[in-house]
Amino acid sequence: MTLQTAKSRSGTKSGGGAWFLVLPALIPILILSVGPLLYGTALAFTDSQSGRTTPTQWIGLLNFQDLLRDTLFWDSFRIGLLWAVGVTVPQFLLALGLALLLNQNLRFRWLARALAIIPWAMPEVVVGIMWRLVYNPDAGILNETVRDFGLGDGRDWLTGLATALPAVILVGIWAGMPQTTVALLAGLQNTPHELHEAAALDGAGAWRRFRTVTWPAIKPVALAITALNFIWNFNSFALVYVLTNGGPGGRTRLPMLFAYEQAFRYGQFGYAAAMGCVMVAVISVMLACYLVGRLKGGDDQ
Repeated sequence: MTLQTAKSRSGTKSGGGAWFLVLPALIPILILSVGPLLYGTALAFTDSQSGRTTPTQWIGLLNFQDLLRDTLFWDSFRIGLLWAVGVTVPQFLLALGLALLLNQNLRFRWLARALAIIPWAMPEVVVGIMWRLVYNPDAGILNETVRDFGLGDGRDWLTGLATALPAVILVGIWAGMPQTTVALLAGLQNTPHELHEAAALDGAGAWRRFRTVTWPAIKPVALAITALNFIWNFNSFALVYVLTNGGPGGRTRLPMLFAYEQAFRYGQFGYAAAMGCVMVAVISVMLACYLVGRLKGGDDQ
């Protein structure tokens, strides 16, 4: 009886100590993430606007009903999906090729690895300004190259209706590829070299070794980084805001940009909060599907 009492007391003390150790990390999350999320969710059910002298009223689901009929929002949602897929898929394929190259025993490999992560170290605002200079219709390096090769007089890439979204997608691929490369390279380096040697001795070519040895080893990392990249890209704001501010004609207006305009340009805080709730719900569903898939994959293995 005395031993059981001592064990229960020690368990209680260790549990309290664990919570005490977690608090420094938990408090900022509650204040900076959970608190604003709950406040924004509550705001979505009100008619909150900027500059109002009358009290904010609770209007229930009216903002969400208006959102269902808002074709501009759903256009931005479609553009956001195009942007997320258009950036995530080429980003992964290029990063995989670069990671395979950097995993080889090449001269100056350390220098190539350092240069490969430079875009990752640059703030998105700086990346946006730099690429605006590249795309400059008068003195940009891209148009200068086009003229030097005799391919035409160049064009204004960021204001053309047909070129704005592809131009922005290209920047998104360039800016996000380093983090995918680093993650895949880490997975490649954790693959036992003996497996490649055994497959080579069995007569397996490069493609067969990749399909049977390399890909199964890095598949968990690849799925994780792809899911995270898709969520990050869908939530993009700063890069597109600096490059095009959603133009021309809304061709690059991502959902986050549209919500930002509704809140801070037109002062519709409640309506913008409803948009945020919809986007959080969509991203939560995506994340849940990914986690379910990962759990099923773990069970199969």
